[in-house]
Amino acid sequence: MSGTSFPNESEAYRHKRDELLEAEIALREQIESVAELRRGLPLGGEAENYQFLDENGPVSLEDLFGDHDTLIIYSYMFAEDSDPCPMCSAFMDSVVGQLHHIAQRVSFVVAARSSVPRIQKLVVPRGWGEIRWVSASENSYPVDYKSEMPNGAQVPMCNVFVKREGRIHHFWNAEMFFAQSEFHPRHIDMLWPLWHIFDITPEGRGEFIPGLKHS
Repeated sequence: MSGTSFPNESEAYRHKRDELLEAEIALREQIESVAELRRGLPLGGEAENYQFLDENGPVSLEDLFGDHDTLIIYSYMFAEDSDPCPMCSAFMDSVVGQLHHIAQRVSFVVAARSSVPRIQKLVVPRGWGEIRWVSASENSYPVDYKSEMPNGAQVPMCNVFVKREGRIHHFWNAEMFFAQSEFHPRHIDMLWPLWHIFDITPEGRGEFIPGLKHS
């Protein structure tokens, strides 16, 4: 199908690889189709200008946009009475290396339910200082945007907000988390290169669970 072959491959390999190639191309087309649907979403509900906290004091949701009109907030599972989430930590490791690219187009912020001193104690030893972190310990953002359940349980969640005509609107939430399926939750896989790297290997993802870096 591609006209490509590699040394000493069998006809059986090439036949199956061409079948896989067709599926990979179809998947790429489906990914772009879904992305087009996502880009075409109308504005979501107007968002409250929440007050967060960072090491310098109060900071509003509007402030977090910086010079951009699009803001991504990842909610890290780290309540005041809980340990850091290993899976969220592995995701942070992947974000750090891409942050200077991300920041050219959008603002990226991580929010946690813990206090600022506790967040700083987590962030600094792990080399995550380039990421902007805020505390959502004193507002309703985690509950309103689904990173905290009514019983206080934390959920790893990603939300996108946009500014339009001086107002802040919600745009997207990784709400596949709330849709049960065979592959639940895997709701932020598309943001996370770790899993895509494993997916091209014969071992696949297996039962791998990331550990806490520098723990």
